[in-house]
Amino acid sequence: MALFKRLSINPRLITQSTTVNLFLRGDVDAVSAMWYNEYHMILSAGINPEELQTFLYSDYGLNFPEDGIYVLESFFKDHADIACAFVKASIEGWEYALLRPEEAVDTVLKRMIEAGVPANRAHQKWMLLRIGDLMRHKGKDGLGVLFKNDYDLVAKELQGLGLINKIPAFEDFHISCR
Repeated sequence: MALFKRLSINPRLITQSTTVNLFLRGDVDAVSAMWYNEYHMILSAGINPEELQTFLYSDYGLNFPEDGIYVLESFFKDHADIACAFVKASIEGWEYALLRPEEAVDTVLKRMIEAGVPANRAHQKWMLLRIGDLMRHKGKDGLGVLFKNDYDLVAKELQGLGLINKIPAFEDFHISCR
């Protein structure tokens, strides 16, 4: 929505779900595609990059951090040791996976097959490597860190879109376990 607002576009929104099938069938003119996931699905379906008009959020100052680990303040106050151990283990797991992509993909594929989820080695490897690029964009010290300037960017956009009324102080929202 932030990109549409910035470009003064009022699109007719259609729920996309987790696939790009509507786009591939020509039922919609545009699709939300993360670089590490859906973009690769589109390419794997036979569409060449030069056939696509892509809009990178980062080109519009909207390169938001996407995922995080969140707990309620009350939980953190009572269980900071557990929360920080989980964060530390998550970062170590990502570091391990990024250093050993074949092993990581083997593990993920095994779990996907066990769960009856469609599995594709090439796509899983693409996603791991692209996520690694994104996670490392600020260097090794940036892995698992929420930077204040990124927080401020997102908070201001959310407030500008009317999704939040007040921006919580960074220190109230984020506690580092490092």
